Amino acid sequence: MKAARFLFPFLTLASLAAAQPLTAGWQARLAALLPQTAQPVTLMERRASLSLVDLSLRVMNVGGDPQALHQVMASAQRGETPVYNERLGISRKEFLSYLVFQPTLAATNRTLRLAVTRDANRVVFGDAPGMNGILKGVSIDLRSGEMRGPEGFAAKPTSVAPSTDPDRLLDVKSGFQWSIRGNNATTGNGVRGSLKLLQLSGGEIILTYSRTSMLHSVTSTGELIVRYTR
Repeated sequence: MKAARFLFPFLTLASLAAAQPLTAGWQARLAALLPQTAQPVTLMERRASLSLVDLSLRVMNVGGDPQALHQVMASAQRGETPVYNERLGISRKEFLSYLVFQPTLAATNRTLRLAVTRDANRVVFGDAPGMNGILKGVSIDLRSGEMRGPEGFAAKPTSVAPSTDPDRLLDVKSGFQWSIRGNNATTGNGVRGSLKLLQLSGGEIILTYSRTSMLHSVTSTGELIVRYTR
């Protein structure tokens, strides 16, 4: 199956439902979602995808040519910018107003095995080819849920509520998120990051960590997004 078919809207803290308090049984759910040792994953990446739903509705309402609309949609699915056709029944200016790109997550053809060690109490991330050091030194306590990074700062998790938007493409069943912030002028360490662990209704899991880190006054920025199943 082509990677382009695995398209999900890109998630930010703002686009998720408001953070929810943890509920009974959350430790078991967290342990079940976090990756296993040497977990095989598919790397994801940000892409821009054309959103043409409104265009389709407009063309149908004005009695435009269905074949011309099909050609436009086919071009978009191939990753090409659609070309205006007057048989759509709308002006070129109106047509261009519908070519709105929305951010997405898309599966790449790259896979790897996460460097992870875990026991009954803790999951610790290392580094491996393809991980680019993004998660190196990050740990999650399976009892308290606390996430701690190599910079020396920690954050507690909050629950992610299920998606309620009927037009959603990413069907989030449940999940957790951590927002980690801190800086120490004495050590030259600091971090600003967001880690999300999302379970989709289809059973897949999305793990994403985006952060700006400073270790001993050396700053680096990175993001890792992976998809896997347990």
